[in-house]
Amino acid sequence: MQKLIGTLFLLFSSSFIHANNLQYEQLSASTQTITFHEKSDQAASYIEYAAVADSVTWLINMSRRLEKYIPDLIEREEFLRTVYYEATRAGLDPQLVLSIIQVESGFKKYAVSHAGARGYMQVMPFWTGVIGHQDHNLFHLRVNLRYGCTILRHYLNKEKGDYFRALGRYNGSLGEAAYPQLVFNKWQTVWRYSAS
Repeated sequence: MQKLIGTLFLLFSSSFIHANNLQYEQLSASTQTITFHEKSDQAASYIEYAAVADSVTWLINMSRRLEKYIPDLIEREEFLRTVYYEATRAGLDPQLVLSIIQVESGFKKYAVSHAGARGYMQVMPFWTGVIGHQDHNLFHLRVNLRYGCTILRHYLNKEKGDYFRALGRYNGSLGEAAYPQLVFNKWQTVWRYSAS
């Protein structure tokens, strides 16, 4: 762990809730431009993380919290780098994305809901035809997070920044309080983070 933390510092100095009524909705023009052409299961690199993060503190802090869900240090850090990168890329709070993942899949990469949603962020397969390619594997780390973050950004845009309604749309439970409230609770307790 010390060696990994040292490497990171050197780099910088140089539970399931399932979808109910998810269906296709026309994407806004700004969201349509966010597509994903990569098919690999590769995590975001340290360089990609460093390009969007101010320090390594977030990674270290979240790694400790995530350890009970993802015990392997390398897998955990790859996961967190990718969450941070993809969330930031979509203009989302990485802690919100972690909260959604905890509620949706319990951090299980190969989770499948009764409705057929897949992966960490429980993405419905129809989205591959809408914002990507039919051959994208929704169980791949980066693919799943890119799709999930893009979809949530779309719903936030559609709902003019209303997180309650956007989360309801994301889960297919628009108008019901249970899902958004559960995500908010995780966001404000388990994953709350302040850089100061």
